[in-house]
Amino acid sequence: MGDVPLPREGTGPVQEARLRLSIGLTAHRDLVAEEEPFLRTQVRAFLRRLQSDFPHLPLRLISALAEGGDQLVAEEALALGVELIVALPMPREEYERDFADPASLSRFRALLAQGQVRILPMAPGNDADSIHVRGEARNRQYAQLGMFTSSHCQILLALWDGRPSAATGGTAQVVEFHLRNAMPGLRVEQVAPNLLADDESDLVFHLPCSRRLAGAPAGLQDEPEGAAFHSRWITLEGETDGSLPVPQHYRHVFGQMQAFNLDAARYRDAIAAEGATLVGPGSPETSPAVREIDALFRAADWLAVHFRVRVRSSLLCTHVLAAMMGLSFILYSDVSARRLYVSAFLLMFLAGLGVKEFGRRREWQRKYLDYRGLAEGLRVQLYWRVAGVETPPNSSLGYDSFLQKQDVDLSWIRHAMRASGLFRGATRASDAKALAWVVADWVGSGAGGGQLAYYRDGTRHRERAYRLTELLGDIALAGGLFGAVALLVGGGRMPGAVQQQLLLAMGLLPLLAGIREAYSYKKADKELIKQFRFMARLFGSCRERLDRARDDAETRHLLRALGRACLEEHAEWILLHRERPLDSVPLSG
Repeated sequence: MGDVPLPREGTGPVQEARLRLSIGLTAHRDLVAEEEPFLRTQVRAFLRRLQSDFPHLPLRLISALAEGGDQLVAEEALALGVELIVALPMPREEYERDFADPASLSRFRALLAQGQVRILPMAPGNDADSIHVRGEARNRQYAQLGMFTSSHCQILLALWDGRPSAATGGTAQVVEFHLRNAMPGLRVEQVAPNLLADDESDLVFHLPCSRRLAGAPAGLQDEPEGAAFHSRWITLEGETDGSLPVPQHYRHVFGQMQAFNLDAARYRDAIAAEGATLVGPGSPETSPAVREIDALFRAADWLAVHFRVRVRSSLLCTHVLAAMMGLSFILYSDVSARRLYVSAFLLMFLAGLGVKEFGRRREWQRKYLDYRGLAEGLRVQLYWRVAGVETPPNSSLGYDSFLQKQDVDLSWIRHAMRASGLFRGATRASDAKALAWVVADWVGSGAGGGQLAYYRDGTRHRERAYRLTELLGDIALAGGLFGAVALLVGGGRMPGAVQQQLLLAMGLLPLLAGIREAYSYKKADKELIKQFRFMARLFGSCRERLDRARDDAETRHLLRALGRACLEEHAEWILLHRERPLDSVPLSG
């Protein structure tokens, strides 16, 4: 929600919070040796261009390090300092059976030692015995690998001949999945949980290449489609020349991700000193994956509070200026037609415009809402991860259900959350102790702690504050009405100075009441009270069900449902406040 408190003060140094631009890789195994120098040059130029265009957005490569194109790209990426994530479709010993060439296997092991490894679980219907032989089951593991890579990257780099293929999990089908969420060999519900959602994740950079024909004499090769080695950007909307910059929409998305990194770096010291952490000394898991999510949460949460203060200060300033403008107008029209009042009116109008423009240029409103949304998405993801809430490999642990139906300008948040599931399953499985910690730390109880206590206390606090502001508004309206009645009944017998004061009260007090109501509307006070009540009921109901849960599986099921409900509610909150932009505050009395 809008004012989620700092859950826990951080202690000691924390991991630096940085979003990364993840590049998924799909490539042919049987590249033509004569083309490899050219392909290396193209890959190197592609990576360097991204590093130049987004210097504050570090690159991350997701690859299975298969022989051929995977190893070629990984070697070039590591040479440029790109982080390597190795996603294996099956256990390492089983996967290595697919390397027929000892030299390729040696390269695989050398590259593997330089990356972080994630081993994917069994695809639906598979087990260790079924994937041990070549066939449909083993192919499904590769299909799952392609979906995993696609679902966790912002750009899919494809070293591909451009031809369609019936090979399950092959390069052509991975490209098709990235563009259209379709993967032959798997049911639609296994492929795309949100099939019709627009997730803006269809960006492919295609580097054409040739392939060796299986069983053909040495030197015989299959030319790429069109026989032209021109790279291209591919999205559902069409194709553009690969020599051109990243398509505009994605350039905007990556720019906002980079802006978050810049803000996190700019306020690094304050975040380290004041930022909240979800995984303090009592946390049962502090793996690299959890620390990375927590570092991002800590920065996003602190930045959201930081920009919220600026937004509300600007909002208060503009409303105070509006009240003073109204006072200047009343003084000029009803008390004394002095040019001083007109000058004051114009100066305050210009001051209000200046405040609005300054906030607009600094993007305070956007950053407040976006960073709040990112923080809450990361909160859910972290607790899910520690609790062992499982999600499909083609999901990045919650991003796909967050803000899907909202403003497309918020798509950067989904992209920012894509990498959070990369290491799922890379560490020990969640145990009963971790599950109990999540329930206590996230949900809490009626006695205190967790989000349940926060929303209950927040509801009471906001209700009291709103009743007070309503009372002040009623008093202001009553004062204006009293002045009008007093003038009507006894205005002729009153001294001129008293009449002027009553006229001033009659004009100014209702104006103040109206401005107070406008200020409350801009802050969405009524809606926030309703949402806090809803969230308090949601966490209360979840707490009751958790107390009756029969086993850990049911507990995880409840936590998954709670997380999805929280994501949906935070999306509604962001949309609500985006409909109350700061720059629409009236500045006339």
